Amino acid sequence: MKISSPIAMTFSGPPRRAGGIVRYLLLSVGIIGILFYLRRTSPTFNSVHQPVAVTPEHLPSIPGPQNPVRPDVQPTGPEKAVPQPEKPLTPTEPVKPSEPVSKAPKPAHAIDTLIKDANNNTGKERRGRHPPPGFDLWYKFAEENGAVMVEDFFDQIYHDLAPFWGLPASTMRKEAHDYEMTINVRNHNASTTSGWFWTRIWQNMTQTIEHLLPDMDIALNAMDEPRIVVPWEEIDKFMEIERTTKTMPPPTEVISDFGSLGDDPDPEVEVREKNWLETRPFWKVAAAGCHPDSLARNADEQTDFSNTPQISLAHTIPHTFKGYVSNYTLSTDFCHQPDLQGLHGMMIDPLSVSSTQTLFPLFGGSKLPTNNEILLPAPMYWNNEERFSGGDDHGKPWLEKMDKVIWRGVATGGRNKPSNWKGFQRHRFVAMTNATQVSAAENWRQVPKNWAMPTSSYNLAAQQENRLGEWTGEWADTGFVDLMCVVPQANGSCNYTSPSFSLRPGMKMADQFDRKFLPDIDGNSFSGRYRGFLMSTSLPIKATIFREWHDSRLVAWKHFVPMDNRFMDFWGIMEYFLGYEGENVKIEGHDKEAENIAMAGQEWANKVLRREDMQIYVLRLLLEYARISDDHRDKMGWVGDLL
Repeated sequence: MKISSPIAMTFSGPPRRAGGIVRYLLLSVGIIGILFYLRRTSPTFNSVHQPVAVTPEHLPSIPGPQNPVRPDVQPTGPEKAVPQPEKPLTPTEPVKPSEPVSKAPKPAHAIDTLIKDANNNTGKERRGRHPPPGFDLWYKFAEENGAVMVEDFFDQIYHDLAPFWGLPASTMRKEAHDYEMTINVRNHNASTTSGWFWTRIWQNMTQTIEHLLPDMDIALNAMDEPRIVVPWEEIDKFMEIERTTKTMPPPTEVISDFGSLGDDPDPEVEVREKNWLETRPFWKVAAAGCHPDSLARNADEQTDFSNTPQISLAHTIPHTFKGYVSNYTLSTDFCHQPDLQGLHGMMIDPLSVSSTQTLFPLFGGSKLPTNNEILLPAPMYWNNEERFSGGDDHGKPWLEKMDKVIWRGVATGGRNKPSNWKGFQRHRFVAMTNATQVSAAENWRQVPKNWAMPTSSYNLAAQQENRLGEWTGEWADTGFVDLMCVVPQANGSCNYTSPSFSLRPGMKMADQFDRKFLPDIDGNSFSGRYRGFLMSTSLPIKATIFREWHDSRLVAWKHFVPMDNRFMDFWGIMEYFLGYEGENVKIEGHDKEAENIAMAGQEWANKVLRREDMQIYVLRLLLEYARISDDHRDKMGWVGDLL
């Protein structure tokens, strides 16, 4: 009889015998028994899915090893097994939705990360040579004057002096002596024939350490602007000589005494022509010191500055993290930022220009990253004038200060004219912090003349609520006290910039310290107020393209807040510290973080930016300079600790 059944329909062939079916039933019972046994004895075998730990591999949006914003979140692996529950889950114990997946942490603000990194920063550099003669006296002087002894603090000295190992010592001596403005040290006496006030201040500083100095001549730059830019290719040759001659001779062969100089040293040496140039714009001159493959060297030169400047974040990527400065030193270097040629007065039209491509030892108070001057503490730092330091008043306690930004200054930066003022840094900053101008721009009543609205990447709550101008007006107090027309006009006004800027009354620095936030913007060169800001109880917010003697001593986001030279990050910085409260949005501020940086900066400045620290720095600098200027420099040093 033909059987019609699912089994018969599925498997063709004769029907199975009853004995075969019994054997299959017995086999099935055996398999079920084994499974039941395994379930009872194994704590990891379950009929339902185990909860899985949430790791960066499961949720790519959570920071992982490639983006260690949360170092406490670690991926699982063979060496770190996923923990199992003490009691296995069963079908009668339903999994609660909140158990398997933990809530992702709130992403850290970019500035939180930068502050944390700044407080973990350490490092040290080896020189590769014996210390200079007189090092033991320098060390004793530093110790007696309470110096914080960190070798990194003197990195700038070795950066500045390194190329001069490629010049003959006699050339250095002769060209320093014959320069137009010098301090001359003979028999431990520092003198000068110049009456220029900067020279007199530097002479005063040098006289405080003259008893420890060998004979030398110190050529000084009396201009605001730096003057030497040797092309990168030539500096590279000088640096190769420095690298190949770096040696530490045996202690018994080391010369530990400096030579002496006469009134007219090296009369047989010829002084090279400097071929001083007055090139404007200054961009091509400055960019010659950049690497040949750099963006600055290969960018088209801008010659028209009459239009609204193009402000973009495209060239900020190498030195920023989520729009905020993460590498302060790199942010001051324009070699990867060709757009800065139209965003800074020094590049557009400096107040004074007289530059050379000939390397010779010239000392000055500041320089661009591509300049080759040797840095000294600026005269206004040593002189400690009230207008640059605030005098003895360094501000109220933090909690008694106003939640305000304060900036007062003159419209310097170079020679601003009707055809170029829109790119000048101080003009841009004052305009973009003017509530009226910002409100007009966000409501499409007026196109910004010399600045740009912040990009959406900063996610500003005030901008989202169309209240950026109104919010800026709650805390910004910025303005010019003199518009510095190229042709001076009555009462500091200016016919071509007065329509955009109203003059504000001046304010003593000590009164500015009643506000919490102090932006510091370049003028014709560096800003002489920076040290005063650091030594106050307020928070400096610094943007610059200039280098100074103290840069190795300060850490961004730990001692001050860095700002990009386009200033697009300024609103984001202020939202982070002040917070925002609008109609539909409330952002918590970080007042304590601001206070911590301000207090750390002041405490540190009082330890490493004192006048004594300037003396210690200059003494070490001049001892190294004297060694490089000596004919026996390759064998000179102090080896008292080795003999």
